[in-house]
Amino acid sequence: MSANLLAIVPDIAAGLLAGGVHAGMLRKNAALYLQPGRIPAAVAMQVLRLGLLGAVLALLAREGAVALLAGAGGVLAGRHGVLLRLARTMR
Repeated sequence: MSANLLAIVPDIAAGLLAGGVHAGMLRKNAALYLQPGRIPAAVAMQVLRLGLLGAVLALLAREGAVALLAGAGGVLAGRHGVLLRLARTMR
């Protein structure tokens, strides 16, 4: 049982990293959308954010359903952590 749990640790870590980067870039991406003349850069960053997250999830999906679910859980946890940290700085 513990060997099976240890097998998904890299998948969770990949999800945490991908989710953290994805959510961490959100603030900068939103700021670009609000700046006049920066819409092309904002769209490019949006495509990059979604593309990187999609690539990570696609690689995990190739490993199987368990790896994909573990990675998706990591994405949610990473996103949650970044958003909590941002909420604290905005108080």
